[in-house]
Amino acid sequence: MRTQTVVVAVDGIDASGSAIRWAAAEAQRREQPLRVLNVLDWEWQTARFGYTGEQFETERRHAEGLTADAARQVREIAPGLEVETELLVGDPATQLIIASENADLMVLGHRGHGGFAGLRLGSVSQRVATHAHCPVAVIREGTEDPRLPVAAGVDDSAAADGVLEAAFTAAHQRGADLVLIRCYLPPYPHFRGGIPLTDPHTPQQDDIERARLAALVEPWQAKFPDVRVEQLVSHDSASAMLVGLSHGAQLVLVGSRGHGVIVGTLLGSTGLQLLHHTECPVLIVRPEGRLAKQR
Repeated sequence: MRTQTVVVAVDGIDASGSAIRWAAAEAQRREQPLRVLNVLDWEWQTARFGYTGEQFETERRHAEGLTADAARQVREIAPGLEVETELLVGDPATQLIIASENADLMVLGHRGHGGFAGLRLGSVSQRVATHAHCPVAVIREGTEDPRLPVAAGVDDSAAADGVLEAAFTAAHQRGADLVLIRCYLPPYPHFRGGIPLTDPHTPQQDDIERARLAALVEPWQAKFPDVRVEQLVSHDSASAMLVGLSHGAQLVLVGSRGHGVIVGTLLGSTGLQLLHHTECPVLIVRPEGRLAKQR
């Protein structure tokens, strides 16, 4: 059974504490406790050492120190927030995915443990974001600008309603504007002798797509009348549009496709592109995972 808890994974790589700060603020907004989780990367098959001995104890004490330091940062940022800590042992991605079964939201640093040179997203962060059982927020280093809007991509998938709920809730809690983007590829034109017989970019089709987006947005706008919404329709790819919007947003939201066992089957190309290239925090919304409802 999923508990209403925000989990932040720490590993000492997020030196600026961006993920910790973001998670503490988000837990406060949700009025939920924060669980600070660290995974000691220790597999006896590869380390050739069991869970005993001086080397393991040294690594364990170091990991416990990182977890305690993160908890202290949280208490300084949010003095009244309920905080708990836990140290797990094993493969980091596997342990975090298991931990996500009992969380409302998991917050990760962007680089994460186990990144490769040339990749902007850490391998552990990508695996967890791809396979977690709850919504996942991936946070870049830097400071979130509260003056900027929240942005989200909306389509006709099963995740659309969950994305809208999460996006309106996030904008409402932050007192921010909301930018919603619907992207569609127009039908290919018919050609005769190399001359297009139809114009794929018809104003009529744009109007239809705007009406579809407005119909999806209407019930959520009624529930959150204080949120000012801008609705955009584009012929560009969703990933390109959302990456572009991320330069002027404080948070970007996108839906996932549901659980899969192959990397990429959960997020799809749009989600993976966002995790690698956005300039602000990204929240991956699961179809079955909703942000806590406003009290």
